[in-house]
Amino acid sequence: MKLYQSVGPNPRVVLMYLAETGVAVERRFIDIMAGENREGEFRAKSPLGHTPLLELDDGTCIAESLAICEYLDETLGGHAMLGATAEERARTRMLARMIDQLVVVPMTAGFRGAEGLAMFQSRLLCLPDAAADLKRLAADGLAALDRFAGAGPWVAGERFSLADILLYSFVEFGAMVGQPPDPSLTNVAAWRGRVAERPSAAASANPKQGIGDS
Repeated sequence: MKLYQSVGPNPRVVLMYLAETGVAVERRFIDIMAGENREGEFRAKSPLGHTPLLELDDGTCIAESLAICEYLDETLGGHAMLGATAEERARTRMLARMIDQLVVVPMTAGFRGAEGLAMFQSRLLCLPDAAADLKRLAADGLAALDRFAGAGPWVAGERFSLADILLYSFVEFGAMVGQPPDPSLTNVAAWRGRVAERPSAAASANPKQGIGDS
């Protein structure tokens, strides 16, 4: 298998998953700033040009960070980040879906319509007129999740999961692109501090770390 990764919060989700589980995958860095994800060999593997992308040994390609993590968790990770039971896995997927809808989608769309407009406007539909409202949606979504972060040490309660990885990757991304968490969200702040202490947080911060000339 080979993992194609780049800068950005979605690739970080997979890198943090790998760091948490110890699953080893050959990795290659894709320079999305230079548009490498939208040309040549990579575009043939990923028609939408999305990173990360996992290429299996038989040539099958899996895009989308959560789908990649779920595949690895089911095949190599022993359900470490999804859950040991059907109920735990369902709860993890439920929480990840909520995070995706409430925070990830509006946050990224808001970024692409504002700070990221110069990079993305020639690549996909951007909504600069809606950017401020999209950012407000993301902030409101994070506020809604604040009560989950206060119910236990982790988003799913006592169990650190893929939902934590997803939320942390995008909370950190938001903090870098003008969408930091509201300081009044004390549960989120405490949760964020706990995640930051995990070795996987530092290990996933540099997308080029550990990549050779593959």
